[in-house]
Amino acid sequence: MSASPQRNARQQAAGQTVAKILLDIKAVNFRPEEPYKLTAGWASPVYIDCRKLISFPAARQTVTALAKAEINERIGEGKLDGVAGGETAGIPYAAWISDALNLPMQYVRKKPKGFGRMAQIEGELHEGEKIILVEDLASDGGSKLLFVNALRDAGAVCEHCLVVFFYGAFPGAIESLRKENITLHYLCTWADVIAVAEAGSYFPAKAIAGVRDFLKDPVAWSVAHGGKGA
Repeated sequence: MSASPQRNARQQAAGQTVAKILLDIKAVNFRPEEPYKLTAGWASPVYIDCRKLISFPAARQTVTALAKAEINERIGEGKLDGVAGGETAGIPYAAWISDALNLPMQYVRKKPKGFGRMAQIEGELHEGEKIILVEDLASDGGSKLLFVNALRDAGAVCEHCLVVFFYGAFPGAIESLRKENITLHYLCTWADVIAVAEAGSYFPAKAIAGVRDFLKDPVAWSVAHGGKGA
């Protein structure tokens, strides 16, 4: 399992708040009997659809405020020059968070369009600007590196990535990004969702038990259910 750093009281409270929001808007899906295949290749009994948040103004305002607090505490007020979203799920989050921080926004394409150093970047970006990449979620961190490298190739200094939801289950996500000098920040993990789901009786006990089995050894669970291994 990916080693998650110890969270302080504010971060723990934020995790519980975001977990409840995601459960309340039915963005959380538990399906141990019919696993999902994630983009990264892992098999998972659980799936989060953070994109659903765009349709819930009050919920997205709360999440944006929590993201702003996380950035200001962990990176520092006034330490960034812009907020970039990854195509496509990261774009609305980058829009909300850049607005909350009163910073310019960019977005990063998955593939270049045209030629030149800005071929993957939409918006204005100047050499040496400090940019944070914002995405909806991360499982193993692979797609984040693609977007960060595009920003760096365009001349940005990008050393931070923030996601609303981090699986916190599959190995190497935080470590692999750290090797590339990228710090992963997140608001919520499956541990938060399980705790809130169990306390609020959002799912049958059998479904929650199936997810707990997955979290005990996500790699073995993935392999046993047709997904990739470590």
